[in-house]
Amino acid sequence: MPPRPATPQPATPQTARAINDRAALTLFAARGALTAGQLQEATGLARPTVTELLGRLGSAGLIEQIGEVGADRRGPNARLYALSGHRVCVAGVDVRTDIVYLTVTDLAGHTVAERAAPIPPGTLTSAALDTVTAVLAEAVRGSQSGPLHSVSIGMPGLINPVTGRVRPVAAEADWHAELAQAVRDRTGLDAAAVTLDNEVNLAGIAEHRVIGASGIDSFGLLWLGALGVGASLILDGVLRRGASGGAGELGFLAVPGAGPQLSPTDCTGGLYDLVSPAAVARLAESHGLVGPSRRRTAAVGSADPSHAEPPYIESSYTVTPADFEHAGFRTELATRIALGAAAFALVVDPGTVVLTGDLGRSGGALLATAVEERLAAVCPVPTRVRTTAVPGNPILTGAVATALDRARAALWP
Repeated sequence: MPPRPATPQPATPQTARAINDRAALTLFAARGALTAGQLQEATGLARPTVTELLGRLGSAGLIEQIGEVGADRRGPNARLYALSGHRVCVAGVDVRTDIVYLTVTDLAGHTVAERAAPIPPGTLTSAALDTVTAVLAEAVRGSQSGPLHSVSIGMPGLINPVTGRVRPVAAEADWHAELAQAVRDRTGLDAAAVTLDNEVNLAGIAEHRVIGASGIDSFGLLWLGALGVGASLILDGVLRRGASGGAGELGFLAVPGAGPQLSPTDCTGGLYDLVSPAAVARLAESHGLVGPSRRRTAAVGSADPSHAEPPYIESSYTVTPADFEHAGFRTELATRIALGAAAFALVVDPGTVVLTGDLGRSGGALLATAVEERLAAVCPVPTRVRTTAVPGNPILTGAVATALDRARAALWP
């Protein structure tokens, strides 16, 4: 005789309170400050339930009253509540070849410290690790936002999602693979609190936080950077890393026109050969856009990491946004980029491809439109192409977002 199905059990009062509390905290995180009335309207909870909820969250140090509203109407003013960020802080880290950028936020998501730690080429591993961890410790002390809870680190390389081990690529310095463990050792945080991810994956997470709100839950993000080409894939709102962390390494994609010799470590012979700074500069010169007077040497790590326009992380391109108004240059470059975009469209059909990195930002909407047109000419799968919607440094944005998610999951009901 088959077993009888279990009888559904109603939620206990404790479970219901936890569900309501987390829903309220999520609303505060998404919308900012709210009054009790606004929270009641958004959740549909009864007013007494909202009053009790606000009391619980306030006593737990998760929200705080930050002011009042309603001075222009009759009756008492409504109290205004917001997330409290004082219990802990989190850090996002963007690791480049010779510089590291850090952002520290409180639990409410407010930025409380930003730092940059230059690491000159040739620096010994021990010295590099000492520099980065010391800058992190100083930033946390200066933030005055509670103890450090979580750290998310983004860097180049194939990072195994199970083991956290880094398979090095040419853009990675020797000390990169040891940074996460050094942070754990010198902060006392456990392995789960300090995570390592490919930097383009974190940029994809940041992108989803912005465009997901408009209903775009599946897309491929194509990073066209000075030091490499990469991609991240978001399907149904979930980042797909692949079995070994190698999903999205499009810089290694063998394409027509690239070099004849493929390399598993430096993108030689892959898509990067067609869209690297040197390749783009040569293409621009062939269209009469870039002459010797406009050449600029690479200035890795010299730019402000929060800058919204390129260059902001990696080295400067010799082309400018104005150069994309040249139809011939734009079309030829778009044809090259479409080879990488087609890999997304034909294999996973995400519906949307987002262009970012120095080149993607420089090209803006003009380049995105041209890539979409070239993609439609060679690919039967309908695919929209758009430029990034994330301002500033998307790697830091994604790193902070993932660190905040872990801290809130641990501290919220």
